[in-house]
Amino acid sequence: MDKGHVALIVGATGLSGSYAGRYLKNLGWTVVTTSRGAADLPWSDRHIAIDLQDLASSRAALAAASDVTCVFYCTWSRQSTEAENVRVNARMIRHLFEGVAQAPLRHAALVTGLKHYLGSFDDYAKVKPYTPFLETSPRLTGPNFYYAQEDVLFEMAAKHNFTWSVHRPHTMIGFVVGNAMNMATTLAVYASICKYTGRPFVFPGSSEQYHAVTDITDARILAQQLHWAAVTPEAANMPFNTANGDLFRWTWLWRQIADYFGLEIGEYPGHASPLQQQMADAEPIWSDIVAKYGLQDIPVSRLASWWHSDADLGRTLECFTDMTNSRSLGFAAYQQTTRSFFDVFDELRVRNIIPR
Repeated sequence: MDKGHVALIVGATGLSGSYAGRYLKNLGWTVVTTSRGAADLPWSDRHIAIDLQDLASSRAALAAASDVTCVFYCTWSRQSTEAENVRVNARMIRHLFEGVAQAPLRHAALVTGLKHYLGSFDDYAKVKPYTPFLETSPRLTGPNFYYAQEDVLFEMAAKHNFTWSVHRPHTMIGFVVGNAMNMATTLAVYASICKYTGRPFVFPGSSEQYHAVTDITDARILAQQLHWAAVTPEAANMPFNTANGDLFRWTWLWRQIADYFGLEIGEYPGHASPLQQQMADAEPIWSDIVAKYGLQDIPVSRLASWWHSDADLGRTLECFTDMTNSRSLGFAAYQQTTRSFFDVFDELRVRNIIPR
């Protein structure tokens, strides 16, 4: 057990933050959590409601985090342009570190993602980088809020003498309600609607994604890597790609998901059929499903992030990652991808969020 560590989880209600917090708590850490509002998190020892865009209120709120030894920064704020993404997200992470400047910080981890290699929302996937994506790859040209967050992290680590790690997961798979980047729940809702209405269960993404080799990141793997980097001296001051450790093609995985839900696969049309268009009428259909099966009354807009799954599945290039940095230092955690999805589907059923 890890005694004496105090973690500050920034963005504790999201996928990466919630899984990291629970994992650290189970290892004996004291876990301090933050989010924009109040949150009932059974695994949190202390919760701080904070608006990181406001410096004065951030400093006041973070007085309750004066004992933290490790920061896990797992949040961001989406803006209308990448220039605004850069400005707002750099300011948020700066306010965080200024607010804990007097704490006995030893390490800080930043969770970003594959936009490091694929470009910002404004320029997303317009480049065709070498695959697998290498942790040693240089930054792309142009604004990218991941780079801005990193630059603040590097500056603060040098100024306050703590180590850092940057973690770059692929598509995140895990259970949480209300997350804007939740593919497993999105596909579970899509499959449930297809089964209820008799619609074909058609892969919604591009031909390139349907046929190419790819990988994903189970939130449990990311939580393990975050902990490992925080307590492994040799891992100090390094970036880490984060993925399950296996590879797959959607041509295969789509069949596995269809079989789980007892669906026949619809014929792939050879081009993307975005979920945002397919599911334009999802709200009233989901209300009917909730009523018929006595499900938790959660709006479909809180469960499914059509736009984000469309972005991931609609890419027109191959995407998978190399994990040399962590593998060469002994990080060996592995997760089978089918179980990543099926475990989320199982939990959605147990919690009465989708039909059994």
